[in-house]
Amino acid sequence: QVPLQACGGGLVQPGGSLRLSCAPYGRTFSSAAKGWFRQSLGKEREFVAAIGWSGGTWSDGTTYYADSVKGRFTISRDNAKEMVYLQMNSLKPEDTAVYFCAATKGVRATMVLSDYDYWGQGTQVTVSS
Repeated sequence: QVPLQACGGGLVQPGGSLRLSCAPYGRTFSSAAKGWFRQSLGKEREFVAAIGWSGGTWSDGTTYYADSVKGRFTISRDNAKEMVYLQMNSLKPEDTAVYFCAATKGVRATMVLSDYDYWGQGTQVTVSS
């Protein structure tokens, strides 16, 4: 059973936009830091974006982005719905990959793949004319 489910991928032309969504499945991640990673054919899975948890007495909505997506991608979350989103604008062919959402057991945002304990099944994003 996959604890997170990502959706929203598809085929888009260069310069286009997509919005990925990630929802919990079968368990709650209400106070977890969350992130997006991607993996293209023949390459290692790489960090894309991360967001910390902010709520109650804890305030850490810190966001991190890979240099390759800064200024084009935006990560956000809706704590009430336990959703995390990745808005992707100005997409390039090199953004083509399977995108995975992930959650940690902690509240602090992190760019380190091994810090993430729960993973979704991935959604394909293809940027091509």
